Amino acid sequence: MNEKEQNIREQIIEQYSGDVEKLLKYLPWLRKVRGDDVESTYEGEGMETLIQIPVFDSTLLAFVKEAEKTQFITKNYPYVYTRYRIKSPEMERYLLRTAKIQEIDIFKGIISKYVLEGKRRPAVWRAAVEEEIFATALDCLNMLFFRKKE
Repeated sequence: MNEKEQNIREQIIEQYSGDVEKLLKYLPWLRKVRGDDVESTYEGEGMETLIQIPVFDSTLLAFVKEAEKTQFITKNYPYVYTRYRIKSPEMERYLLRTAKIQEIDIFKGIISKYVLEGKRRPAVWRAAVEEEIFATALDCLNMLFFRKKE
């Protein structure tokens, strides 16, 4: 690694390591749960159910809220999907696993997609847990930033 690449790496670590640490506290929980475990349905009380309301696990909601406060959220996430031609969760996981620290935009794009789209369509959050997108992203960030596997 040349000096310029090393400087870029150090700048990225300095800029994002605090945010990575904040999100890593959710990694053990994300590894443990499955999609169905993070969402239930509230049907109201009484005989007639007019509308079913999805209710999400409080830990998932805390993770989403924490992620929203980080530099990993960008409204320009569709650009990442276009640039890397991302079409499936398999491709998302592959890109996350093979990304270098200089490709932090991949992490930002993928995390942003699931966090922001989940605010409009909450089933997206369940999919991110089910497809292990959040867990894979945090595992890879942990390896890139702290070079350790939990």
